Amino acid sequence: MLYNRLAGLASEPVSLLKTDKSRSAMTRSDLVAVLAERFGQLTQRDTEFAVKTILDAMSDALARGHRIEIRGFGSFSISRRPPRVGRNPRSGEQVMIPEKLAPHFKPGKALREAVDKHLPVADA
Repeated sequence: MLYNRLAGLASEPVSLLKTDKSRSAMTRSDLVAVLAERFGQLTQRDTEFAVKTILDAMSDALARGHRIEIRGFGSFSISRRPPRVGRNPRSGEQVMIPEKLAPHFKPGKALREAVDKHLPVADA
């Protein structure tokens, strides 16, 4: 039930954010506040639990090596960074940097178009 309500967010063109130019990032608590305000039947506590549950499930899936695909938003996957030789900036000594697995996000077409549509036009 909650999933169906939250899934509707992606299809609605209504902006979740107030146009506040002084803030450049939306935090988890900002997201919880916006969703709690938008869905009056949900308490702040329920909304916080839902957001935490979704983000934890996504983190766990990525940690297990799974790919996450959210239609209209984008996909999350794991990228392998091979081992390499780096340099210590102080001494110039060569240092072996081990292999790393890093999360990677690729935006979906709908998200790219939505962001591009809100691009400010520069006056020439």
